[in-house]
Amino acid sequence: MGEHYFLFGGRSPINDQNREFLAALREDLSGNGIDLPVYWGNRNWDPYLKDTLARMAADGITRAACFVTSAYSSYSGCRQYRENLAEAVAQVDGAPRLDKLRHYFNHPGFLDAMVDATLSALADLADGDREGAHLVFVTHSIPTAMDDSAGPHGKAYVAQHRSVEDQIVERVRLETGHRYPGDLVFCSRSGSPHVPWLEPDINDHLESLARKGGPAVVVVPIGFVSDHMEVVYDLDTEARQVATELGLPMERAATAGTHPAFVRMIRELMEEPEPQPCGLTCCPPPRRRQA
Repeated sequence: MGEHYFLFGGRSPINDQNREFLAALREDLSGNGIDLPVYWGNRNWDPYLKDTLARMAADGITRAACFVTSAYSSYSGCRQYRENLAEAVAQVDGAPRLDKLRHYFNHPGFLDAMVDATLSALADLADGDREGAHLVFVTHSIPTAMDDSAGPHGKAYVAQHRSVEDQIVERVRLETGHRYPGDLVFCSRSGSPHVPWLEPDINDHLESLARKGGPAVVVVPIGFVSDHMEVVYDLDTEARQVATELGLPMERAATAGTHPAFVRMIRELMEEPEPQPCGLTCCPPPRRRQA
């Protein structure tokens, strides 16, 4: 995947997107009379989480709510974040207590942003293509075993995505008077080809739709909250090229990004009652599943 970055100036777009999101969040908090400092830490790039926690400790911060950019349950999308937070806290003297905000796949702020984006993308299709279009809901593929153990009872990753898909399809129907068919597909598979991952791949799905005579697609990236590499390469570059070669008109709905409802969601999550912590058997790491 490293070579993909050379197509976009040799750098990831995500840090610039994070800065834009933080600016919007600070504005939302300030506009609602909430005086809270906002910090930003990455797992794999500067500013690193450990360095951010050290700065917070130096600033006298003793407790913080943590928003992560994964809306769904799975080891990599939830528990691993918790482990990273705990590891960083253990490395910093006087680190604040960190409380991870809950999953937000079903929060109205996230859903409102994605419904608006889907409606806008549908409007961008040519009139003759729009009515028969398919909605293609895309998220990051994970090993099937990871979905099997996602959430407290398993298979929460796919179930939560299907819940989002169903709600968007229904709300688009209410807005347009037309029920668009929707399908959940996956992208960004990696790792050993011998390990089963969630399917179908988006490009295979586009080929299937074209064979069936589908007139157009709207790709809705419900698994991603900003236009990072999995979006700008896997969808805007690779999938769009496949659609073009198939003669399949394609529009890509925006990610939640800095949509006001999505930004407002952070404040609303912080105002919710503190959720029950995840249990020890929720979203276990791969090594535990294989034991």
